[in-house]
This record gives sequence, structure tokens and C-alpha cells, in this order.
Amino acid sequence: MQGFVNDNSKIISVDFDGTIVEHKYPAIGKEMLFAFATLKALQQKGHKLILWTIRTGALLDEAVDYCKQNGVEFYAVNKNYPEEQLDEKTSRKLNADIFIDDRNVGGFIGWSEVWNTLHPEGGEFAHQLKNELAHHNFAKNEGSMFKKLFGKK
Repeated sequence: MQGFVNDNSKIISVDFDGTIVEHKYPAIGKEMLFAFATLKALQQKGHKLILWTIRTGALLDEAVDYCKQNGVEFYAVNKNYPEEQLDEKTSRKLNADIFIDDRNVGGFIGWSEVWNTLHPEGGEFAHQLKNELAHHNFAKNEGSMFKKLFGKK
């Protein structure tokens, strides 16, 4: 199986604190290097960006306004699509193709690396999975995989 390569636009979930801006919650930190330039370039490539943040209420409004002032308006904010009605039955899990967040394993890779990972040389979308096998829901031989990982059967 080759890495996921697709030139269609993607839905990209983006965190705010620690990702678009330095982590100063509840204040708004300084812009992370190349954050808005990269977000604008991703939008120009046709990707839909969703702001996915812990912020709510006035703090969320401040973050959305800050992004607008810097030239980025999101497809949706804390939901899958603009018209989604949130209630207690709505899952907080987003249906996105890519998640950009400072809480990833290994931390935030930086906006230059985000761009180079998704659009090498500025070209078409070319996201390569680091561990393709991790994207299978079930291992073909679960018993041996479990034994390998944990030394048990």
C-alpha cells in the first residue's frame, strides 16, 4: 500500500493556542512563525479549514476575530460544517482528513514543515503517511501483533 496521495481538497482541522499562536491561554499569544501565510496558502489550494479549539464564548470570538484580522476565515468553527447544530447528542469528534495541533505526538512540527508535508514544492496535495500500517482498523494477524507488542497472546 502506498502513502495516501490525493490532489483533491481536504478538510483540515487546526488548533488555535500553541498552533496558530503561541500558547498564552486565555490571552492570545503572538502568531506562530508562518501560521497565517500557510493557512492562506492551504485555502488557496482549495482546502477547507476548521478551527478546532477548546475556546468557547467570548474567548472563541476573540480567536475567530484575530484570525479574520490576519486574513483567515474558517469554513467552520468547532463543528464539522457551518450549519451543524450542536447539542448534547453531537459528537465532539471532527470529521477531518488532517489535524494540525500542538498536542500531536512529538509536538507541533511548525508551519513550514506542515506546508512541506502537505504540498511538497508547493505542488498538489501529497500527504505521505509515516506508518501506513497504523491506518488499518485491524491487524491481519491480531494474535501475533499483540504478542509482538506485549509479549503475550
